[in-house]
Amino acid sequence: MHQGLADLADRYWEASLAHHPTTASLIGDHRFDAELQDASREAEDAFIDELEDLASAAADIDPSDLQPEERISRAVLAFEARSQAEALRSRLAELAVDPMKGVHISLIQGIGQLRARDRSQAEAFVAKASKVGWLFDQTIERHRQGVAGGRTPPRVLVEKVMGQIDAYLAAPADDDSFLHIPAPVSMSQGEVDTWRAEMRRQVESVIRPAFERYRQVIADEVLPVSRPPDRSGIGWLPDGDEVYGRAVTRYTTTDLTPAEIHQLGLDDISALEDEYRSLGAVALDTSDVPTIYERLRTDPALRFEDADQVRAAAEDALARANAAVPQWFGRLPKAPCVVEPIPEVGAGDSTIAYYLMPSEDGARPGIYFINLTEPTTRTRYEAEALAFHESVPGHHLQLSIAQELDGVPAFQRHPFGGTAYIEGWGLYTERLADEMGLYSGDLARLGMLSFDSWRACRLVVDTGMHAKGWSRQQAIDYMLANSPQAPNNVVNEVDRYIGWPGQALAYKIGQHRIMDLREEAQRTLGDRYDIKAFHDVVLGSGPVPLDVLTEMVREWSSEGRVASSE
Repeated sequence: MHQGLADLADRYWEASLAHHPTTASLIGDHRFDAELQDASREAEDAFIDELEDLASAAADIDPSDLQPEERISRAVLAFEARSQAEALRSRLAELAVDPMKGVHISLIQGIGQLRARDRSQAEAFVAKASKVGWLFDQTIERHRQGVAGGRTPPRVLVEKVMGQIDAYLAAPADDDSFLHIPAPVSMSQGEVDTWRAEMRRQVESVIRPAFERYRQVIADEVLPVSRPPDRSGIGWLPDGDEVYGRAVTRYTTTDLTPAEIHQLGLDDISALEDEYRSLGAVALDTSDVPTIYERLRTDPALRFEDADQVRAAAEDALARANAAVPQWFGRLPKAPCVVEPIPEVGAGDSTIAYYLMPSEDGARPGIYFINLTEPTTRTRYEAEALAFHESVPGHHLQLSIAQELDGVPAFQRHPFGGTAYIEGWGLYTERLADEMGLYSGDLARLGMLSFDSWRACRLVVDTGMHAKGWSRQQAIDYMLANSPQAPNNVVNEVDRYIGWPGQALAYKIGQHRIMDLREEAQRTLGDRYDIKAFHDVVLGSGPVPLDVLTEMVREWSSEGRVASSE
């Protein structure tokens, strides 16, 4: 690789790992096992300066001096560094009292996924645990900075966080995620007992008191000044329009405006109604869209009976997809994917599923986390689309392939950004699964439409709340009227959009671009078009901004390269 670009890529990766040490541990880089993120304003400023210097240096490299793969790396690095710096300038840490991304839930749900391969790594995790109080104190200071500047979180999120912390504190200390890190097999039983005892001491003397302290501060100082539900959108902040604009740019990797995205969502919802009429007539004996929505939302026969059925459906769909993908992809990942439940504390406020990449050291497989709370509200007809999106041929296939790529910088194998590409691919594969014959029947195909309309609604309600001043209830009502999503899922999803402005836009924007590029390549190549080769090109450089993906696919199709990388 071009030496200057290689040096910048290494600098960016090292800076990113140092700023996100627990992510480094989850990836399998154990140099930062003893650390927690420095959440102070000073550390944030230093990281912003480093990112902007990296972005400028990448832009200064003459692309004519680079090979095609190097030009991709340069473009990705420049965009990610600059857009991440801009996002950090929004100071969202001041508002991050959040049931999905807050510091408390990352400790409750994420720490248990850490893996130690020897005694020194296990002991480093004890050191990490000893710093939890420091992290909470920094987070408290950031919230106080937000309150002082009139930048406060939405009340509904604060209340949910308080409920999560209460549930955590009411549970036995034995349930703490730090105590669920598996012991390395190389440690003797005596060493394991000593290690567990020291970790328990950290839980009891540092971690649980820190949770109590944090809970008291947000109850006494943040809740009273939090924003009411009719002002949940980020646009109600003094700098809200600027903050949202940065988020839209980062998460969509485009220059689309909120108004353009809002209209795209309205258009997508309208177009989907025709598909509902056609498929509903076959699957439910009705072509009336409101009736279809109501049947899908309320018919108890379309719900699971228990958590075992939810999990079994996920595992069955994953198995069918694994068997089919060799016919559609030349490049396949080596790492396996498994199904696990979302940890119980926080699951009630969580999304219905998510995916965690494998650790690069092989200690942890890719994990498709499925929400098993309230199983009788979980829909049978959506279970397959959900599994295909999160596991195979969706995120597991995509991100494990990225992790295993040779000859690309580490930051492309382990993305800190690329949301439109990542989530656009996940949504694309829900439709691709239909082409692959993976859905078990017409009801499951209605689940595909349900998920598509859910993501189209996101374009409308995210921009509605954050750019147009919609209330939380307006967003809930719109999603209930324009998708068959269950009420509990709609409420959790709307609250997710409130706490994560702009992120939900990435899915549909990315899906549109991938589909458009596929159709363009088919027109260009004609009989020479090969779906396996197209997929290999899309997945061949890791997550990239959509404009870079466009250049990649157009270069491939214009050169007529059709051989897949089997």
